[in-house]
Amino acid sequence: MPITLSTSQSDFDARFEEMLSAKREDSVDVSEVVAKIIADVGDRGDVALTELTARFDRLELTPDRLAFSPEEVDAEIAKVSPEDRAALVLAAERIRAYHARQMPEDVFWTDPDGASLGWRWTPVSAAGLYVPGGLASYPSSVLMNAIPARVAGVERLVVCVPTPDGVVNPLVLLACRIAGVDEIYRIGGAQAIAALAYGTDTIRKVDKITGPGNAYVAAAKRQVFGRVGIDMIAGPSEVLVIAEGDQNPEWLALDLMAQAEHDADAQAILVTPDAGLAARVVAEVEALLPRLPRSAIAGASWRDYGTVILTRDLDEAAAISDRVAPEHLELCVTDPQALLQKVRHAGAIFLGGWTPEAVGDYVSGPNHVLPTARSARFSSGLSTLDFLKRTTLAQLTPGALAAIGPAAVRLATSEGLDAHGLSVSARLRTLNEDGK
Repeated sequence: MPITLSTSQSDFDARFEEMLSAKREDSVDVSEVVAKIIADVGDRGDVALTELTARFDRLELTPDRLAFSPEEVDAEIAKVSPEDRAALVLAAERIRAYHARQMPEDVFWTDPDGASLGWRWTPVSAAGLYVPGGLASYPSSVLMNAIPARVAGVERLVVCVPTPDGVVNPLVLLACRIAGVDEIYRIGGAQAIAALAYGTDTIRKVDKITGPGNAYVAAAKRQVFGRVGIDMIAGPSEVLVIAEGDQNPEWLALDLMAQAEHDADAQAILVTPDAGLAARVVAEVEALLPRLPRSAIAGASWRDYGTVILTRDLDEAAAISDRVAPEHLELCVTDPQALLQKVRHAGAIFLGGWTPEAVGDYVSGPNHVLPTARSARFSSGLSTLDFLKRTTLAQLTPGALAAIGPAAVRLATSEGLDAHGLSVSARLRTLNEDGK
């Protein structure tokens, strides 16, 4: 049974904070192990990669077989059914159209002092995309990472996907082909992140690494940050559903379990002012769980982290949601647009009972790589902007320098940075000597 809280309880705040602070992931510290792997790949390159792949993925490789050849990719994607191919193509088209709208514009203008100012956007040169392999192998993650990068104009896209025991997911390779990935390597774990960040004889280093992974991958991304950019450090998945009494309890139960089946550490939260609806949803979950193929995982998530919160009204439900800052937020209410105006913090918001979060994982268009663990308070999901850099521009005329330069000299002098001030005053002196 899930945790049940009510805002009318005298100890609600304490119990709510306890729920928020509960650690929902493996507490084992892997940072030392990961540091050794990164150092090994940095020192021995391809040799370390092949040895680590043999150890962790039970796959013997040589440097010339780290990458999938075009012929291997062709052979694997030929196994994909027409129906699966069509679904991937539809998803790719919608994701591409959505992310194309995120492209920002370059701006350049002249202010009243005659200074020309602005900025321009340019893509990173190379991006490394990590895709989990084995049983948790997600072609949708390929599309969500690679397509925004390609839309941004990234010249070189590299995917690392582990293939334990040599098992390949043809859909992942097809997604790579559809998204325009240039290189696909059959390696995973912290060693793949190290190879992308430091480079080897076979794998050229990249500028930014994105994509989800296990605790070792997350720790490796954290450790290489600074040498390369990263998207985020992702934690267990989560959904918060705000619902009112006229919503379908079976649908709500399915939406909650769609997150719970991801991982035993995932969290599904129902927030509603209707106690009767809450009871019906819980009953639907209990009836649904035995029928799910991943019932053991979803059941553990619901038992350990599932939460039902009863509120006085929808306004209070929105305030509770903001305190959670969930990765996914469903507004299953009669007027979702009105409630949307009262919500500030969420990775992605799904409006109305006909917009299940599961559609967002695949084909609606917005990205499914989203901030977790309350980080939606200060960060956003993956977008085209993550693969772009903004560079500021400035150009002064002699008149503009005459207008604003003296203030720069004054500030430089006050900070004790004499060369700063002199670099400006030398030009101002020339202007005065020329009588301009």
